[in-house]
Amino acid sequence: MRPLLNRRQRAREEEDSALGRVRVDPSTKTLTKRLHAGDIAVIDHLDIDRVSAEALVRVGPAAVLNAARSISGRYPNLGPDILVSAGIPLIDDLGPQVMELAEGTRVRIDEGTVYTAEGSVIAEGTRQTEDTIARDMAKAREGLSEQIEAFAANTMDYIRHERELLLDGVGVPDIRTEIAGRHVLIVVRGYSYKEDLAMLKPYIREYRPLLIGVDGGADAILDAGLRLDMIVGDMDSVSDKALTSGAEIVVHAYRDGRAPGHDRVEQLGVESVVFPATGTSEDVAMLLADDKGAELIVAVGTHETLVEFLDKGRSGMASTFLTRLRVGGKLIDAKGVSRLYEHRVSSVQVGLLVLAGAAAIMTALAVTPAGRALFAVVLARLDDLLSWFRSLVEAIF
Repeated sequence: MRPLLNRRQRAREEEDSALGRVRVDPSTKTLTKRLHAGDIAVIDHLDIDRVSAEALVRVGPAAVLNAARSISGRYPNLGPDILVSAGIPLIDDLGPQVMELAEGTRVRIDEGTVYTAEGSVIAEGTRQTEDTIARDMAKAREGLSEQIEAFAANTMDYIRHERELLLDGVGVPDIRTEIAGRHVLIVVRGYSYKEDLAMLKPYIREYRPLLIGVDGGADAILDAGLRLDMIVGDMDSVSDKALTSGAEIVVHAYRDGRAPGHDRVEQLGVESVVFPATGTSEDVAMLLADDKGAELIVAVGTHETLVEFLDKGRSGMASTFLTRLRVGGKLIDAKGVSRLYEHRVSSVQVGLLVLAGAAAIMTALAVTPAGRALFAVVLARLDDLLSWFRSLVEAIF
C-alpha cells in the first residue's frame, strides 16, 4: 500500500512542477522570436507589460522565470495577470543568477524554487498567483500619482527638446514615397493589432491607404497578406523579409544622430533614410505622415491611454501624448475595432437571414418552369403524406 501512496504523491508533485529546457534573454521581445511551446522562458523584465505577455502566451512556454519583479509597484502593469490567467507559471524576483543559466539547460520548477534536473537549487523567488497579483496591483494603483507627475515632467522635457519638430516640422527628412493627399495606415505591433487589422481590410480595399509598419508592425502587415509601403523604426524587431520587401526604410535615430539600426539595413544592401528624433518610433511615423501631407492617419496597435503609456515602460512615452496633440484631427485610432463589432450578430438575426434567403430562392424557383414542376412534385408528396396520416388517425380512433 505504501509504494502506491508514494507513486501518487510523486505524481502530484510532478503536476505541481514544470520541467523543461530554458531559453534565456534579458529582452522578452527578442526571446519570443526563438522561444518554442514547452520551453521555459528566462527573462529580466521589470514590470512585464501587456504586449510582452501576449507575445509569450502566443508561444506557450511551460513557465516564465523573471530575474526582476514582474510588478514593481510603480504603476498597475497588465502583463503578469495575462500570463497567470493563461495558465503559465510565473516565478518572480529570482535574481541575476538565473540569467546565468546556459541556453538549453534542463531545469525543474517547484512553487517558487528553480532546481537543476539533478535537484540542486538554482534560485528562489515568488510564484505569482491571482491573489498575489491582485494584492500587488492594489499597491501599484496607490502609487500611480507619482507616475503621473513623472509623466508630466517628461512631457515638458520633450516640449523643450523637440518644439521645433512638433510645431514646425524641422528635421523631418525627405522621402521618395508620395504621401500628400492620401490616407495613411500606421501599424504598431501593440494591443489587438491583429484583430483590428483584419477588421480594417474592407477599408483598406476601398481606400487603398499607404501602409506604414513601425518595426515589427511591418511583419504584421505582410502576415495579413497586405502590401507594405514603408517601414519606420529602430529596426530591432523587424524581419529581414520585411526589410528586403521593397518598402522604403526610415531609420529612427537618437537625437545626436546615432542609428544602430542603420548598420543592419546597410548590411542587407537596402537604402534607407535616417530620422533623428526623441520619442518613440510610432511618434516618428505619425509626424512623418502629418508633415508630408497625409489626408487621414489611421493608427493600429498604438498607445492611447495613460496606463498604456506607462505599461510601455518608457518615460519617453510622453512624446506619444504630444504627438497625438500635434497630429490632431487627422488621427483616427483603430484600437478596439475588433471588439466594437464582436458578437454583434445574434442567432435570431442569423435565423431571419436564412429564412429571407430561403424565401428568395423559392420565389426565384416559382417563376421558372423547372421550379413550378418541382413545387408540384413536392406538394403531391406532401398531399400523400397528409392522406396517410389522416387514415392512420381514423384507424386508431
